[in-house]
Amino acid sequence: MSLILPGPYKGLRIGLFGGTFNPAHSGHRHLADLALQRLQLDWIWWIPAAGNPLKSKGNSFDSRFASAVRMADHPRMRVTDIEVQLGTRYSYDTLRALLPRVKGGEFVWLMGADNLRNFHKWGHWDDLAQLVPIAVIARPGDARLARLSKFAHRFSDFRLPSHAAAALTKHELPAWSYLPTQLHTASSTHIRRQTRARNPFRPKPQH
Repeated sequence: MSLILPGPYKGLRIGLFGGTFNPAHSGHRHLADLALQRLQLDWIWWIPAAGNPLKSKGNSFDSRFASAVRMADHPRMRVTDIEVQLGTRYSYDTLRALLPRVKGGEFVWLMGADNLRNFHKWGHWDDLAQLVPIAVIARPGDARLARLSKFAHRFSDFRLPSHAAAALTKHELPAWSYLPTQLHTASSTHIRRQTRARNPFRPKPQH
């Protein structure tokens, strides 16, 4: 199948920022800005999930995609529907389908530490670490739980110090790094609660 990519990739270092983005918010943008700088990335591709098996249903893909576009307003950030194009639901399947199509690029998977603590619930989570290096960015209240996560324990011998994170793509897989940062408190959950509070007649997401 023909895949419409968000931009060039050959010879470039690109962060793959997957997420539900329900909605995308300033915390996501803070994470992306930090990754762009600390990992010395050429581009960041925001990848709104076609569907997240671990989260309740919420806003439509179109609305989540639009919120990501608003937040990724940066000359080196692009939002892409490649997960919809590929027809995948799990990040592992998305990467396995995408990476053979973009040979010649260097890719890093970006994720907040709030996702790391539940990473072991993702489909093929340990295999995903064999596909791309992973950069984990600190999120409020999750540093300790992230350090104690099954992922952090399973791959403890393959963790690079934060000062060496820009070299992630040069290391043999698996390779990952945890990037501490000034914490940003915005969260999609809080935004959805505020929205429902302003509109009590809006239906709650179905589990």
